[in-house]
This record gives sequence, structure tokens and C-alpha cells, in this order.
Amino acid sequence: MSKDERRAQLLATAWDIVREYGTDALTLGALAQRAGISKPIAYNHFQTRPGLMIALYEDINQRRLQTVAAALREVPANLADVAGALASAYMACHAALGPEWHAIGAALRGDAEMQRYQRTMIDGYVEFYHRFLAPVSPLRSDEVRRRCVGIVGAAEALSDAMVLGRVREEVAAGDLASLTVAWLSAPA
Repeated sequence: MSKDERRAQLLATAWDIVREYGTDALTLGALAQRAGISKPIAYNHFQTRPGLMIALYEDINQRRLQTVAAALREVPANLADVAGALASAYMACHAALGPEWHAIGAALRGDAEMQRYQRTMIDGYVEFYHRFLAPVSPLRSDEVRRRCVGIVGAAEALSDAMVLGRVREEVAAGDLASLTVAWLSAPA
């Protein structure tokens, strides 16, 4: 098995452990045992438990962005449709990931490396949203980028509420799309 294939296998195994037993059960030793490999192989791939958690988080995040980008290629290039597709895909991805996504982030909240990664991830979301929303908004590009910071924050808050069962997926997506359209429409 190539190094990339082994890493993919280990990340899939890590995700299974988190789903079945929670984040506290995910250690490099538990991963090695479950994957049927030696501990040094697990350590070679991830170095530390936070390194493993970040790699898992990053892998899930990249797949989520690919799913959203694919959905956006299928919609007409207007603000309402792009905002709706972004919101629906975002919430669908969070619903599919379930509470494990948030549990992984929470497990590493005090870790400096994870905090740097989360900041980079949020900045990436802002750029991702900007890339798709700036062309369909009448606002200046820098204004759209700045407002995307708030839109991404709202997306995170709504997805948290959805995962906790406080709001249904379609309502969260509708609220996010509505907020996006209202905030990125022509200035009054």
C-alpha cells in the first residue's frame, strides 16, 4: 500500500473510531490497533494525537469543499441561486458529518496547532464563498469578502444549531441563503 493509500485508510479508520466511541477513544495507539498496523506507522503519519485530529478534520473539510464546489457548478450564475446552493450544500454536508465533526473541533479547542488550523480553515471558507459570490453580487469585491466573514460565521452557528437538533436542515439552509442574499444585494 502506498503512503497516500495508507494515510487514507488510517483517516477512514480514525473516522470510524470517532463515530463509534467518540473523540476520547481516538489515540494513535487505538488507531494502530484498529487498522492492524504498528504504532510507529501511525506515528510516522501523524506524529501526535492533535496531528491526527487535525489531519482528520482537514480531510473531512476538503471533501466537504469539493462537494459544495460540485453543487455550485450546476446552478445558474445569479445571487439567489448561488446563495441557495451554497447554503443547502453547506448544511447537507454538516448533517452528513453529524456531531462528530463538531466533537473533533471541540476536542482540540485548547490546542494551539488546532487553533491555527481552524483560523486557516475559516479564512479558506471566506475565500471560497467570495470566489462564488463576488461575481453575482453588485457590491465591490472587497466588500463582498468582508461580508463573507459574517456569512461564514452565520453558517457555522446555524450548522451547530442544526446538529444539536434546534433547527431543521432545510430551515438552516433557507436562513443562511436569505441572509446571504440580503447582505450581498444592491446597497440601499
